Amino acid sequence: MFLPATAVVTGGGSVDNEAREELVMMRGEIDSLVEAVLRVQEQAGALETQISNLQFASAAPSPLQDGQDGSGVAVVSLGPNTLADRYDEVVNVADRRNLNFGLEIASPRFLIETFGMPREPMGADCQAPTNPRLTAKIETRQVGEFNVTMLAPALDSLEEVLANIARADPELHARIHTAGATCARWVRGSTTSVSNHSFGLAIDLTIDGVLDGFGDGRTQLGLTILADFFNAEGWYWGAAFGREDSMHFEVGRAKVEQWVAEGLL
Repeated sequence: MFLPATAVVTGGGSVDNEAREELVMMRGEIDSLVEAVLRVQEQAGALETQISNLQFASAAPSPLQDGQDGSGVAVVSLGPNTLADRYDEVVNVADRRNLNFGLEIASPRFLIETFGMPREPMGADCQAPTNPRLTAKIETRQVGEFNVTMLAPALDSLEEVLANIARADPELHARIHTAGATCARWVRGSTTSVSNHSFGLAIDLTIDGVLDGFGDGRTQLGLTILADFFNAEGWYWGAAFGREDSMHFEVGRAKVEQWVAEGLL
């Protein structure tokens, strides 16, 4: 507990300026130590993630040539899977705010300017979009191991992501499920910001049906693996949000702009 500097007095009751200056210096040193401890904790979390990644890499991947799996896509064979029983293990995420390098979110403002409000009125509870431009493109389709309702171009892209995961790690692919996709509502805790789920451009994923904890700055190991595949296809991972949301993946702005330019949306 820190004493306020003004609490230091002499026997006569007047403030001892020299003692006060010393106490201020001590408080500065303590604050510096606290910051150092926080940095060490952050570095420890980064090291934990690096160790997990090294264990993942130790499976001796061997790249296949284009088309070798019949898809025309370069695929990495992971060999024996040493992480199969750890996919739902919760780990720290190193440098969380910079995970989606080169990708920009499709902000609610951008989406509203592009498509209009997804429905009127909006609310905190999940409802179907009513915006005709969106409803004309919304489909329900089996993708991977589950059915999902999203905009058709997003479903096409999601199918590509999951197909790449299935070729690289079929066991992880089989354990991916969804906690929801299209859902017109406000962002959790807001009455003004529209969730990207409202536009059919976002999906929440689970490992073995287990939800990742929201806002704790940590994530399931399996989701860290999925993120690379989604990023490669232009999807933004919610682990980098101010309030970490690791189960959440949404189409990035560049991809949305591309689909609009191509007349797909």
